Amino acid sequence: MTSAFAQDDRPLVLVADDEPDVLGAVVPFLSRSGFRVISAPDGKLALDEIRRHQPDVCVLDVLMPGADGREVLRTLRSEENWVPVLLLTQVGEAVERAMALEEGADDYLNKPFDPHELIARIRAVLRRTRQDGPPLANAPVLISTFGLKLDRVGRRAWINDRNLVITPKGFTLLEYLMVHQDELIERTRLLEVLWGFDDAVGTRAVDSRVAELRRVLGEDAANPRWIATVQGRGYRFVAEVRGANDLGGR
Repeated sequence: MTSAFAQDDRPLVLVADDEPDVLGAVVPFLSRSGFRVISAPDGKLALDEIRRHQPDVCVLDVLMPGADGREVLRTLRSEENWVPVLLLTQVGEAVERAMALEEGADDYLNKPFDPHELIARIRAVLRRTRQDGPPLANAPVLISTFGLKLDRVGRRAWINDRNLVITPKGFTLLEYLMVHQDELIERTRLLEVLWGFDDAVGTRAVDSRVAELRRVLGEDAANPRWIATVQGRGYRFVAEVRGANDLGGR
C-alpha cells in the first residue's frame, strides 16, 4: 500500500522537541503553511522517524532526552545523511551555536522564537540545499563569482590566485554570508554569529567587520560584486554560490 506521504509533494518537515507546548504550536502552524509534518518528543525517536520517512528538513531542539539535537545531527552526518538540519537553541549559547554549525547544522534559531521566522528559515534552508553539488552548509569548499573561493576546512580564501589575508572573524563573516547567499541577514543576526550575546559590542562592530572584509576583497560598497548593504537592515551576499568537495586542482 502506498504511503500518504509518497502521494504528496509538499516538503516534509520533522520537528523534534520534548516540550509538548512547542510541538502543539509548531506542528499545526507548519501544516497551515504548506508543509507536511511529522514530530518526535526526543532524539532517539527523531532518528527513527528520519530514517523511516526521509524528511526534506529537520527541526531539532538542542536540549532533548534520549539524544539531544546535536547528537542527532552528529549521528546523521556520520551516516552521510545530509538532510538539512535547523537547530533550536537557547538564547546566549554562543558556543553551542558555533559548534553546531561546525558539526554540519544548516542553521539555528533561538528559543523563544516567532513561528513566522521558523517558516522563513525552513524555506531558506530548502532553497540553499536544492542545488547541484553538496549543500552549502556542508560543502568543504564554497565557490562564487569573480574567482572567489573559500576553503572551509583549511580556513583559507582566494580571489583567483590571490590569497586573502583575513582575520578569523572576517572569515566567519564571509563564510556565513556565502552559505546564506541571497538572504537578507540582519545586523543583529551577524552580531550574534560573530560575538554571541555575552559580548558587550553593538551592531556598529558588524559594520566595521563588513568594511574590513570589503577592503580585503577589494569590494566597492557602492557597486558590490558580492556583499550588498540593505539600508537600515543588514547585508546580503548577492553573487551566486555553489558548494564543492575540493578546490578543483588548487
